[in-house]
Amino acid sequence: MRDSVQKLIKYGADKVYVYDDAAFEHFRIEPYTAAFYDFIEKVKPSSVMLGATNLGRQLAPRIAARCKAGLTADCTVLKMKDNTDLVQIRPAFGGNIMAQIISTNTRPQFCTVRYKVFSEPMPDSNRTGEIIPMTVEEHKIKSNIEIISYYDKPREVDISEAEVIVALGRGAQSETMRAYAEELAELLGGMVACTRPLAEANIYDAKRQIGLSGRTVKPKFIICLGISGAVQFAAGMKSSDCIVAINSDKNASIFDVAHYAIVGDVNEIVPSLIEKIKEVKADV
Repeated sequence: MRDSVQKLIKYGADKVYVYDDAAFEHFRIEPYTAAFYDFIEKVKPSSVMLGATNLGRQLAPRIAARCKAGLTADCTVLKMKDNTDLVQIRPAFGGNIMAQIISTNTRPQFCTVRYKVFSEPMPDSNRTGEIIPMTVEEHKIKSNIEIISYYDKPREVDISEAEVIVALGRGAQSETMRAYAEELAELLGGMVACTRPLAEANIYDAKRQIGLSGRTVKPKFIICLGISGAVQFAAGMKSSDCIVAINSDKNASIFDVAHYAIVGDVNEIVPSLIEKIKEVKADV
C-alpha cells in the first residue's frame, strides 16, 4: 500500500486519501462504492474523474447515482473553466460529432476518461505530498460477494500498450498487404492495427481497431497504410509521437495529422521498405 501511495505522489498527487482495509484487498463493487462515496461526502470534490477501464466503468455510474449526479462516459478531452465547470468532450452519434457536456447544476461532476488520451507525467522522486488515512464504517463495506479463488487472466492483445503500430486501412486490406503488415510489424517490434471498415468486415478483431469507436493509442511510432484519415480514426491516434502515412491520394486527410507523408502506392512502397529495414538490420 505504501509503495502505491508514494508512486502517486511521485507522479503529481499533492494529497492521497487512503482507505486501508482487508475488504479492499480484491475488487468488490459494494465496498469500493461505499469507500468512494464516503470520500465524496467528507472531502466534497468539485469533479471526480475515473479511468474508462473495466473497473472504472463499474464504479462511476454507481457513485454518480448515489450522488444524484450525471456521468459523462469515455471522455477524450477535458477542460476546466474558471468557475469550476468541467467541459467534458466525447464522441457522439457514432463518432460523427464531438459533444461538449457541462454539468452546471450538480456537484461533483462525474466522468470517465479514455485510456491514453493524456500524456503520462514524468515521475519526480523528490516530490512530497500529504497522506491522509480514511476510514468508513464496517457495516457499509460488507459485501454479498464471496471470493472463493482468483487467478491472473492471460493478457490479451492490447494495441493501446503498443509502442510501435502498423495500421491498415481500406486501401491496404488485401491479403498480400496484410501479410506485409505483419512482417513489417515484426521487424519493428510492434503490432498490427486497423480502421473501422476492416474490423466491421471481420478481417481483424475489433480489439485491433483504432478510433473513437475502437481503441485510443499513443505509440512512439505509427505507420498508416492506405488510411484516408477519417476524423474518428485520427482522434484515436493523433497524439502519437511520430506518425508516418502512406497513401496514393495526395489530398488524404491523414496527411493533416502525419509528421511524415509519403504519396504513393502502398503495394510498391511497403515491400521496398521491408527490404530496406532487413538490409539495415543485417548490417548492424
